[in-house]
Amino acid sequence: MTYRPRIKICGLRNVEDACYAASLGVDALGLVFYPPSPRHVSLEQAQAIVAALPPFVSVVALLVNPEREQLETLLASLSVDVLQFHGDEDEVFCRSFARPYVKALAVDGGHDLQARMQSYPSAQGFLLDTSHPDLRGGTGQCFDWSLFPRTSSRPLILAGGLRPDNVAQAIHRLKPYAVDVSGGVESSRGVKSQALMRAFVEGVGCVHKD
Repeated sequence: MTYRPRIKICGLRNVEDACYAASLGVDALGLVFYPPSPRHVSLEQAQAIVAALPPFVSVVALLVNPEREQLETLLASLSVDVLQFHGDEDEVFCRSFARPYVKALAVDGGHDLQARMQSYPSAQGFLLDTSHPDLRGGTGQCFDWSLFPRTSSRPLILAGGLRPDNVAQAIHRLKPYAVDVSGGVESSRGVKSQALMRAFVEGVGCVHKD
């Protein structure tokens, strides 16, 4: 049986890059609604991207400790398939918006990862990312892959420092449900490179090289 994890490219900021990613066979696109991030998009930018996407591409909204009113307004104005919480949101808050959600957890070896996952029983999956004192994702750094759980009752998404040149190794070693990339396919911080996006998808094994 052929194994190919799902692919999510996060931090898209314009229609051209989002549609190009979709044309590569990417399963999900992440839109960042966190103003401190260089990948932040306005509601208007997000609406334009979503309107241009072909069918069967999931839209994921990345959020960091959003205010309830802010998130409710977003969901009323934008077609979002999955919420991805990167802050200190508790399980009650995460499940209260009638949307599937993924909880991002920083992996640092100093906390019981299994216990943290168990505290979100309603999560559809967990995104495991590199711990950083200031950044909520987008670090460009890998965590210690030996800390990646060997078993889980729910899907695990690998993030943190993935690039075209290491994603195949990561998949072979860890066999995650999905891989998530942002900075690893950028020509500069917050600016996606279509060549790197293609190389990343080729590294996963989804696109045939010309």
